[in-house]
Amino acid sequence: MDRLGPGPAAGTHGPDAVGAAGERAAPLDPERSITVGVAIPVPQPWRSRLDNARIASGDPLGHTVPAHLTLLGPTVIGVDSLAPFEAHLEDLTANMRPFELHLRGTGSFRPVTEVVFVAVVDGIAVCEQLESAIRSGPVRGREQRFPYHPHVTVAQDVSSEALDRTFQELAGFEAKFEVDSFTFYTHGTNGAGGAAGTATPWTPKRVFRFLAH
Repeated sequence: MDRLGPGPAAGTHGPDAVGAAGERAAPLDPERSITVGVAIPVPQPWRSRLDNARIASGDPLGHTVPAHLTLLGPTVIGVDSLAPFEAHLEDLTANMRPFELHLRGTGSFRPVTEVVFVAVVDGIAVCEQLESAIRSGPVRGREQRFPYHPHVTVAQDVSSEALDRTFQELAGFEAKFEVDSFTFYTHGTNGAGGAAGTATPWTPKRVFRFLAH
């Protein structure tokens, strides 16, 4: 999963990180920690177009990170917090209704960071509510460098020419689809691969369906 928002790995933290409310996050044992995240995958046929555009831009994540909208960017937690975090996601989705997500056109975080994205034009408020609700659980207090901004990254950390080209090529992109679930993922950090799964760039662990009617 790529980074959330216009800056470095929002939601990640080190031993001395300060939480959003000013509290200092407890140090984590690298041997007992893992990176988690939550995202809404972009469905086909739109996913292939966005994936191909990211690959064509030269973005090194294009081959390994499918098109998605981040709800919780890469966030390091203790492996003992995995079960409580999943239980929190279960409670959240039990009361969540499907909603329509409308993507259209492109935007950029330049000059803050070298990112081009496909913009969300409808469904922003629901994504913001979901992001806030997810962060109210066991990952509360994790540092956020920038305010949450729902989007779908299509080029990152590539040349200005590649960013400009991707921005123009996808300027007319549009997709509307129903979102009835989100995906929880992990990837091992440091010694956590053996404790909580194989360390890979993108490991979907579970799909949480929205159960409210």
